Amino acid sequence: MASIRFIARLIAAWIAALCVVVVMWQSLDWTHDFPWFFTLAWCVGLLLALARGVTHLYRVRTIAGRIDQETVANRQRRRVEVPYSVDEALDLVEGVVRALPDIQDVTAARGGLQVRGMIRHAVAEPQSLPLRKRRPHDPFQRDTRVNASVVPGEGACTVLFVCEPDSGAWTDWFNPDGGVSLELAETLVRALTQRITERRNRERADARQTVMEKELTAAQLNLLQAQVEPHFLYNTLASAQELVRTDPVRADKMLGHLIDYLRRSLPRTDGSLSTVGQELERSTSWLEIMRLRMGERLAVHVDVPASCMAYAMPSMMLQTLVENAIKHGLEPKPGGGGIWIRAACDPVGLSLTVADDGMGLRSDGSGSGIGLKNLRERLRLTYGGSATFTIGNNFPSGVAATITLPVTEATHA
Repeated sequence: MASIRFIARLIAAWIAALCVVVVMWQSLDWTHDFPWFFTLAWCVGLLLALARGVTHLYRVRTIAGRIDQETVANRQRRRVEVPYSVDEALDLVEGVVRALPDIQDVTAARGGLQVRGMIRHAVAEPQSLPLRKRRPHDPFQRDTRVNASVVPGEGACTVLFVCEPDSGAWTDWFNPDGGVSLELAETLVRALTQRITERRNRERADARQTVMEKELTAAQLNLLQAQVEPHFLYNTLASAQELVRTDPVRADKMLGHLIDYLRRSLPRTDGSLSTVGQELERSTSWLEIMRLRMGERLAVHVDVPASCMAYAMPSMMLQTLVENAIKHGLEPKPGGGGIWIRAACDPVGLSLTVADDGMGLRSDGSGSGIGLKNLRERLRLTYGGSATFTIGNNFPSGVAATITLPVTEATHA
């Protein structure tokens, strides 16, 4: 029925146009009859309009799979929900509109949240193309306006596509557009939906990758926490065994610090953050063992305010910096040296520095291996870009490494 109504409306429009012309002719009070060539032109126009109407219905059925009042219209509207912010939605819409074939004069009015363009159907084909590959042009086909508007919402946007012939609405009664507006509207909806799907797939893939990286880093951390360097254990136990015979009091202290260090080095199975106080106790136990082994060659200076003790930080990070300072800075240095642990905190974040006056940064890359690489990766996965890690030469000698962390929900837990 929709197709019959469409053809009947087309015929009625042409008959009405003929009646108007006849009435106007008679109103002029001319003595001669209505010109036959006007009637012939009207008949030819009606036949062409009917041919275009049949073509219009055929294309509409091919594109939409149905013929109804919505699909046969020359002016098409489509709405698409976009789960992104206004700026992101505008970028997607502009990319979709610019990708249309024969699109020209594309303008993006970001202040008005609109993207406009014009489909030129009479685009000249390159002369280099052979005639059999050139598209036939329809002299009755009108250019088509494409307008896309973005309507902001809460957490999402609505995109409204409007495709319509570039002429007055009254011309639709006489000259169907052959389903061009319907095809463009459907193309825009499909293209935008595809881009949204591709973007969400990338976001899900990035999220899965991030989760995998976090799980891998957590596994590496658990392995790091679960294992204590064999040489450190062997050397500490050997030193304690020797001190049992020569200095039992120092041997007892060393074993006590070792037990305390091992107890604090157990893996955190819940994946939660540690605190500055807990990490400082772990590193202090380790340093006490090293001070008993190195004697006067190692001086430890701790300057951490009590107000910073409850601030949250990833476990084993302070220990990594302390071990690097001892192993790569002070142990190789004749006569040893000192290590400083300093912290500063405010409502915005925490700054933690480990410095030494040892050998400094060396050309052989000592102190820049897997431990610091793992530390940087854990900072990135835990805090994104809001945490920083810097390492450089200390004055007058040695190395200073600083971690800057933002305040988290667990900071004062």
